[in-house]
Amino acid sequence: MVQVSAREVKTLRDATGAGMMDAKRALIEAAGDPAEAAEILKQKGLAKAAARSDRDAAEGAIAVALGDGVASLVHLRSETDFSAKAADFLSCTQEIAEAVRDGGAAAAERFADRIDELRLAKKENISLGTVLQVRAGEGNTLDTYVHRQDGRGVNGVIVEGSGVDAETLHQVALHVAFAKPRYLARDEVPPAEVERERASLLEITKAEGRPEAAWDKIVQGRLTGWFRESVLLEQGLHGDKTTVSQSIGGGRIVRFQQAYLG
Repeated sequence: MVQVSAREVKTLRDATGAGMMDAKRALIEAAGDPAEAAEILKQKGLAKAAARSDRDAAEGAIAVALGDGVASLVHLRSETDFSAKAADFLSCTQEIAEAVRDGGAAAAERFADRIDELRLAKKENISLGTVLQVRAGEGNTLDTYVHRQDGRGVNGVIVEGSGVDAETLHQVALHVAFAKPRYLARDEVPPAEVERERASLLEITKAEGRPEAAWDKIVQGRLTGWFRESVLLEQGLHGDKTTVSQSIGGGRIVRFQQAYLG
């Protein structure tokens, strides 16, 4: 059996963060070659990381990157907020966002090794969640917003507008972050979802003992309230009476994208 010194084991441990016995076994397996031993440790670590891939990764960090007529939104997922708040995790998330802004969603694939390194270092299931790029249509403008807690992004938004001034568009982005609408306009809501909600509201109305003659009017009023909760253009901007649709005047919100933790 190949003999390895304590100094060689320590050097490998310092370089890889592996445990003493793991480092010693890797050196023996690699016949004393430290580079090969480091690769053995990496592969074994990745195998362990793969076994963790089914663990819930509801935490992480969110980053946006805004350029000239293009923006990106990225969620790098982790199991714990402790890992997600670390400098190496945050820098990786931001660098992926910038790469996606410049090169499209496929650019995130270049970070596979960086993400593997984070998996090994954090001993967690770390993976990419939302990865998207938005290019503004001709004459349109983009705005982004990231809400941060304890130094990390937890809620990111991209909004595209046409004929909307910069300040108003930014206010819409802020509103989206906290209101979390699911649809831009009422006609985007799937009809089947509307009918399910209508049926549910009808049952609630019946259970309240309301007069049958008033059911349709009551249900329609409640359905309108449900649309206000779900549809961006019908929501009151920052909870005010003025809706998002009214606040943009003759302009138009073309689309929005959002990613948030939880």
